[in-house]
Amino acid sequence: MELDLDTVSVIQAKAIEFLFEFGPKILGALLIFIIGKFIIGFLIKTLDKVFLKYNIDQSLSSFLKSFSRAVLYVLLFITIASNLGVELTSFIAILGAAGLAVGLALQGSLSNFAGGVLILIFKPFKVGDTIEAQGTLGAVENVDILYTKVRNFDNKVVTIPNGALANNSITNLSQKPTRRVDMAIGVAYGTDLKKTRKVILDTLKKDDRVHAEPEPVVKFASFGDSSLDLVVRCWTDAGDLWPVFWDNMEALKEAFEANDIEIPFPQRDVNHYYPEGIPAAKSLGNPDGGQE
Repeated sequence: MELDLDTVSVIQAKAIEFLFEFGPKILGALLIFIIGKFIIGFLIKTLDKVFLKYNIDQSLSSFLKSFSRAVLYVLLFITIASNLGVELTSFIAILGAAGLAVGLALQGSLSNFAGGVLILIFKPFKVGDTIEAQGTLGAVENVDILYTKVRNFDNKVVTIPNGALANNSITNLSQKPTRRVDMAIGVAYGTDLKKTRKVILDTLKKDDRVHAEPEPVVKFASFGDSSLDLVVRCWTDAGDLWPVFWDNMEALKEAFEANDIEIPFPQRDVNHYYPEGIPAAKSLGNPDGGQE
């Protein structure tokens, strides 16, 4: 179907009218968005400098920056809608209704937001702490309004919802300045335990990282299948925990060898019986059960 000249003229007139009426508003909205985005970026950077200047906790500053950015963008879009001629009363009513619907749909996200607030108030951990939570062990890298990022020891970043963190147990491995080093050591049956205890304590004293108070402890723990099991405990700075453990395990191995203290291998006594229940050794003619 071909359009006649009158119809084309009407369409052109309407297009020109629309362009003159809404074109400046659209250009204005685009300009407001560009300027607003620049201002938001500037304000967030300013907040960051203020937080650094006043030594605000990094977890709190990260949370506040994320929250402020979200609020500023909402205000920016309200300004753009107002510039386009949308009545603020109607827009806010629509926004409220939409917010209620979105809130019902995103209850988990609201729980995460509330969890983030609780984390910032009660401070079970802060950025840089090593924590164990939700099956993850690692260093806290960032606390956002909804999620906390934890970098584990093989350099993987795990994102954990704040709601789960706030409502479950968290083990903070960095909150206290000292940690206890636990070592389990086995020596052969027949070993002189007093001599062994002295060798262990003398070895630990050579390591300056091991604290004198509380003093190291060596206790006999149990009779193992092939060994006498000892528990060795000492205290050190939190950052030295694993180096002290690894270095002293190696040092104790060398000290045992130098002092003829045997580290046993697993041993088993095996007795073979024929189907009649007679021990194999007796069936060979030795009534005592030994080899002839």
